[in-house]
Amino acid sequence: MIKKLIAVSALLVSFAGTAFSKDLPDFTELAEKQGASVVNISVTQVVQGNANGSAFPGMPDDEALGELFRRFGIPNMPGAPGGQAPQQEFKSQSLGSGFIISADGYILTNAHVVKDADEVIVKLYDKREFKAKIIGFDRRTDVALIKIEANGLPKVTTGDPSQLKVGEWVAAIGSPFGLENTVTAGIVSAKGRALPQENFVPFIQTDVAINPGNSGGPLFNLRGEVVGINSQIYSRSGGYMGLSFAIPIDVALEISNQLKSSGKITRGWLGIGIQELTKELAESFGMKNTNGALVAGVEKGGPADKGGLEAGDVILKFDGKPILTSSDLPRAVAATKPNKEIPVEVLRKGATRTLSITIGEMPADKDEVASNKGMPKPEANRIGLMLKDLTPQQKKKLNGKNGLLVMDAQGAAAQAGLRRGDIVLGMNNSEAINVDQFNKQLATVASGKTVALLVLRGENTLYVPVKVNGNK
Repeated sequence: MIKKLIAVSALLVSFAGTAFSKDLPDFTELAEKQGASVVNISVTQVVQGNANGSAFPGMPDDEALGELFRRFGIPNMPGAPGGQAPQQEFKSQSLGSGFIISADGYILTNAHVVKDADEVIVKLYDKREFKAKIIGFDRRTDVALIKIEANGLPKVTTGDPSQLKVGEWVAAIGSPFGLENTVTAGIVSAKGRALPQENFVPFIQTDVAINPGNSGGPLFNLRGEVVGINSQIYSRSGGYMGLSFAIPIDVALEISNQLKSSGKITRGWLGIGIQELTKELAESFGMKNTNGALVAGVEKGGPADKGGLEAGDVILKFDGKPILTSSDLPRAVAATKPNKEIPVEVLRKGATRTLSITIGEMPADKDEVASNKGMPKPEANRIGLMLKDLTPQQKKKLNGKNGLLVMDAQGAAAQAGLRRGDIVLGMNNSEAINVDQFNKQLATVASGKTVALLVLRGENTLYVPVKVNGNK
């Protein structure tokens, strides 16, 4: 009797194992066929910092900042324990991933992997190494296109991200912590995710294990097609915690095609500031739901202003397509060709109306194209800000006001939350006229004191307190 029970139990376990194995995907074929099209990217950058600098320059050791969405590479910073030291130049190295999209050497990766690089080295699956040229990059979508001089390379096959289903199996291949051609797998957790400060990308969220060094690598579906570029993780520690985000491949290819053909990105532009429509705001507008994008501000003389759009309008439809959340609008506008006339349905004072607006062209980021790479980089001041005087065109957008463009932020400035693209309008209620005047004023501040910087970020101004340390 006991022997019969054991036999039945073994049979049930066998059946259960067979059924279970059928439900689990096999990634061996994908790894074998696609691994050769994935590359390792090594980036060298000349930076300024303290000789005893942290492994993450400009970042504090406080793990609480890990709550932020972190773009990732692997800094390899020289240093030794000790006190505060003068800033000096040294080389920083970081690693990322990428994948070949054409047999003649075009490679896709993340913009944040290569945008500050002084040298980019690509290592192939067969261990050959090539110095890469940066064709261009787009900071807004975090997509970069680079090129190596080689032919007959194995390239990826791209898929359709719109066909992805939540719960579907996907796999990533990359170089986490420099470990080349590492395969990790998981499922699609969500689609169309809107992340803070990332208005132009409907991210694919997965639970695929992504770590520093995976950045820029491909995300595959089970058919071996690339459906995304692994770009960001959400983490308390900087490492994998089950939340990974990929740029849909169709978005990336559109960017790479523009970079390849013209060296720049052209996007539609309305010239408005928007915000999410909360339940309370919707009720105040007499709306039954929170669908739409609330116009918080309209740039004078911009396309929206010329088309009759007003602050307080709720945009319900753009070019006939419903706007369900505020994040839907920037993507729809950016995808529209400039100079095209578009119907925009809005809710204004309880009544709907349709405006006809001619879309403008979004001003390009100065660091969007690699041709700017040769320009000399300003030195960091004593709080870690690399500043540049505004051009007359940039001042015009500020109605003639002065300001300083933040080219980069390190040290105390980065810890305080300042970042590239911010415009410093003043310090301690004094106007920021030019870089020399600002740095001279900063030199008079005693070490350990805190200065209040008035900063313009997008459409909003805010005061940012920064503690001044180091030598005057």
